[in-house]
Amino acid sequence: MPARTHVACLNLAPWALTLLEKQHSGVPVAVLSEARRVLHVSGLAREAGVQVGMRETAALSRCPELHAEVVSGPTAQAAWNELLEVLYARYSDRVDGRELGMAYLQITEAAGRELAAALHAPVGLAASREVALLAALRAKSGQIKLVNGEAGGAGEKPFLQLTPRTHLWALGLGAKQLEQLQFLGVKSLGDLWSWSAAQREGFLGVDVGKRLNRFLKGERSFAVERYTPGQVIEGSLAFEQALHEPREAEAALSEILPPLWLALRGRTAAYLSLSADTLGGKLSATRKLKWPLDEQSLVRVAGLALEDTGALALGLDALTVQLSGLQQPARMVGLWAGIAELEVTKQVLDRFPDGLVRVHWLDPYAYAADAQYEWVDWLSGEVRPTRMTPPRPTLLTQLRKHDLAVNKMLAFFEGQSP
Repeated sequence: MPARTHVACLNLAPWALTLLEKQHSGVPVAVLSEARRVLHVSGLAREAGVQVGMRETAALSRCPELHAEVVSGPTAQAAWNELLEVLYARYSDRVDGRELGMAYLQITEAAGRELAAALHAPVGLAASREVALLAALRAKSGQIKLVNGEAGGAGEKPFLQLTPRTHLWALGLGAKQLEQLQFLGVKSLGDLWSWSAAQREGFLGVDVGKRLNRFLKGERSFAVERYTPGQVIEGSLAFEQALHEPREAEAALSEILPPLWLALRGRTAAYLSLSADTLGGKLSATRKLKWPLDEQSLVRVAGLALEDTGALALGLDALTVQLSGLQQPARMVGLWAGIAELEVTKQVLDRFPDGLVRVHWLDPYAYAADAQYEWVDWLSGEVRPTRMTPPRPTLLTQLRKHDLAVNKMLAFFEGQSP
């Protein structure tokens, strides 16, 4: 039985601040406006006394190690588009990221946990977009918040009633309305739930009040549209006469896909989409690809996608194949790839000269662990005895034994002690 999918909300807002924190990990950062005033601050910067609205000079006087930067709109948008491509390639073909820092996906609970851990970001899972956003606002970084129950059902009500007032902006309330609710002592959505519909419309305004009333009655948004990838490899072929035979279609796919395989240039593709022009119109289907890819597997998957469309019975006038979700495959060759070139290697060795070791393979196919490999010092290459690599007895080679016997014989005739 396939795993149940949920609407997931990935919360990386404010995106400009998240981008700086990823680029300068472990350093207090702040996002500046064009007027060189602080727009957003990280937790480390806030602890050092940096506040929103400060001038850059005042912020630096509070926190000299602060990294303050103006993040331009095109830079933030380009980085966001790159992240959306990764989400599309790795997690789901349904990704909606129209708002910077907030992305909606259609994924399973297991995929949501993996996504939260990979990006160290809060992820909310629910049956609708609105509740998923509220769940993401209450989730911790690197974790998910799952709201079970049908949209608008009784299972959601306990969770929604505990929604704090500061999160009600997700339901359309403005800053002024939130300030007025604070003056009245409203602490959560549960307090507003006890009001009548007319009271909510009268206090919050007709537009916001009606929107909130519809939400409380169970109106939700469920759809997460299919993502349109920015990078696509496409090939097509038109026919003078309509194709009806599977062998003909297979020969056509074998002609379309080799150039696409060459255009990948070692990259991987997440999805293969096939469109067929027929007498009854255009029919299409999409198949998810698995790594590693090769030319024959692409032809086979394209044939399965063609079967999904059912277009062959109507006659094929043209075929179009698209490869999307392009990525460069990566293989982890060790704990620190390229460790010799990393600055962290020098720092570790300066503080802990014996802190790093290398593995020296003796016989990978040996049955005993101590005969398979041994740990050697990173700098000197000397064997580092451990429980897995105990000290080895010195084994004399046949040549060494012969040399010792000759030396003993010479010492005897020369009257020396061997």
